[in-house]
Amino acid sequence: MIIRKLEEEDLEAVNAICMDSFLQSVAGSLSDEGITTFSNIAACDAFLGRMKGDNLILVAESDEKIEGVIELKEGRHIAMLFILPERQKNGIGRKLLLSALSYAKTETVTVSASLSSVTAYEKYGFERSGEVDESAGLVYQPMEIKLNERQACVLQP
Repeated sequence: MIIRKLEEEDLEAVNAICMDSFLQSVAGSLSDEGITTFSNIAACDAFLGRMKGDNLILVAESDEKIEGVIELKEGRHIAMLFILPERQKNGIGRKLLLSALSYAKTETVTVSASLSSVTAYEKYGFERSGEVDESAGLVYQPMEIKLNERQACVLQP
């Protein structure tokens, strides 16, 4: 498996991964507004715009097939982390996260974790940093990791 930067020809595959994973694990707990909001964020043109901006978007590729994606916004916030549903729990998320954190521009990296992903982020070393909140129909748990203290947790297999 290789971790590399997103390229334009990857956009459809990345959109499909995000939508498949979201629909299986998150969408059932959200309102129609939340589903629409996420669909707009995961759209190919939205990814393209963020890719050309200040966001770092990495993909995990195995045998020329994209299996996961992570987006680091402004070097300080994990905006997306999705793995093909059938490839979850194989270490792909950990590898993507570790790669993205190496580009962090701050000692504290945050994530607005979907409620179904909180346990996974805790395994990666993130801690809850506030109360559950909602924005545009998306319900999330604010979390953060302090790299100087917690990086060892992320590095563990």
